[in-house]
Amino acid sequence: MAYAITVNGTEHEVDLPGDVPLLWVLRDALGLTGTKFGCGVAACGACTVHVDGQAVRSCVTPLDQVAGAVTTIEGLGTPEAPSALQSAWIENQVAQCGYCQSGQIMQAAALLSEVPVPTDAQIDDAMAGNLCRCGTYPRIRAAIKAASATASEG
Repeated sequence: MAYAITVNGTEHEVDLPGDVPLLWVLRDALGLTGTKFGCGVAACGACTVHVDGQAVRSCVTPLDQVAGAVTTIEGLGTPEAPSALQSAWIENQVAQCGYCQSGQIMQAAALLSEVPVPTDAQIDDAMAGNLCRCGTYPRIRAAIKAASATASEG
């Protein structure tokens, strides 16, 4: 069955079964490989994307349940024009291995859209489901705070 799906502002038609996880639609059918496969059970957050602005785990979200616009890390910004959050990530040297970072950034972007100036506790709560094996949590928090400060200035 064919499904229409809007990803990063572009409508696509994919001819896949409805139970295919959104993660594999993005990576395999659409070639958007920024979203990573981590655990496959929504426990690590590496596959986090936005559906209508809400952070969702794409590894457990079936295609036939996607009823809104999807934004992936590729839609958040580009190397030439990174988002404030992506710039803060770079400035704070958050990434070590980098594998979890697209999911971390997408979760952080969802937080900042709901809470523009979050407290440490709000950051910790929102980011708790996103695992970083390298342990860069203090830098993640610093980058979120820096992006928040940049956004509140402009």
